[in-house]
Amino acid sequence: MSANYKTRRLVALLVIAIASLSALAYDMARHEFGTGEEVAQPTQAPQQNPQESVQLATDELTKLPVKGKAPKTGYKRTQFSNGWAKSGGCDLRNIILRRDLSDPKVDDACKVLSGTLNDPYTGKVIEFARGPDTSSKVQIDHVVALSNAWQTGAQQITSEQRHAFANDPLNLVAVDGAANQKKSDSDAASWLPPNKGFRCQYVARQVAVKRAYGLWVTNAELAAMQRVLEGCPEQAMPIK
Repeated sequence: MSANYKTRRLVALLVIAIASLSALAYDMARHEFGTGEEVAQPTQAPQQNPQESVQLATDELTKLPVKGKAPKTGYKRTQFSNGWAKSGGCDLRNIILRRDLSDPKVDDACKVLSGTLNDPYTGKVIEFARGPDTSSKVQIDHVVALSNAWQTGAQQITSEQRHAFANDPLNLVAVDGAANQKKSDSDAASWLPPNKGFRCQYVARQVAVKRAYGLWVTNAELAAMQRVLEGCPEQAMPIK
């Protein structure tokens, strides 16, 4: 065997060894750190499950029981909650104001001092400023009024559930104070937002709240909700 042959064979073996080590190092790097492509796309959205489907308000409405209103006897605001609940030291009124106002200014005590409300009930733009004569211009509405809830099943749920109902962000929205006062404790059969563009979302939210707390609708309420949702059959149920 010539010296040249031995040299060529040694070089070939070295090349193979180096290639094997390089491949091993690459695999280890992928395992520990990921590839460059994975790092470049860390927030890639997961593939949608084809079995998942959007819950439609029209479908969920058909699942609500239909009954007459129960008597209002025994109803008190305190049957639901003695003022706003707190979360993280902040009361729900200010939490909802902060959620629904644009550019909210908040102090160290969690109080919203100012902001802009694009009012869903009227379509008006309201500049909110905290103060004894101005705070009431923006109020927090229970989309399903407490009194209406009392007469459509809430008498039969626990006090803890009623407390949750009164403080559930799903059932709370910042709105024009005058519109909220006009609505009072009306259901969909006797009051709908003047802003027609919001009625589908409003009814869908009422359906979601009633579904969540096992409440029912009256025949008149059901008919009113159906009329609204006929114009938006693809209206999805809200989450929060």
